[in-house]
Amino acid sequence: MECIVNWAGPQAVAGEGSAMSFVAQTGSGHTLVMDGAPDAVKPENGGANLAPRPMETVLAGAGGCTAYDVVLILKRGRQDVRGCSVKLTADRADVDPKVFTQIHMHFVVTGKGLAASAVERAIAMSHDKYCSATIMLGKTAEISTSFELVEV
Repeated sequence: MECIVNWAGPQAVAGEGSAMSFVAQTGSGHTLVMDGAPDAVKPENGGANLAPRPMETVLAGAGGCTAYDVVLILKRGRQDVRGCSVKLTADRADVDPKVFTQIHMHFVVTGKGLAASAVERAIAMSHDKYCSATIMLGKTAEISTSFELVEV
């Protein structure tokens, strides 16, 4: 896996963007823009809130990774899954490095006749075996999960 991240540079300041914007080119050929948080004390050191923060993209990636697993596991288990969303809420350390210390993932899984035990098992399998992102983040953060089923 490869990714190249380029700083948009100081030329982005004069109303054309953010002093702390970065553009990532992923190995799969996609572009991702990230920006820093605005800095009221030193605006030249902050972003302009034009794109997600880098740590937000880490959290979103973990959500995408685990949701992918859950859907795939349910489909392989012949569950009639029609939708899956996961809301992630996280706390970070107060001092640098500001790693995630707690992450809660609440899944809403939609389908027809879904077995709660199958959803619970799929979430556990993702977090214990398959989701590289949550397993990695679990080295610094306490990760908890919950879910609800929506019948269609």
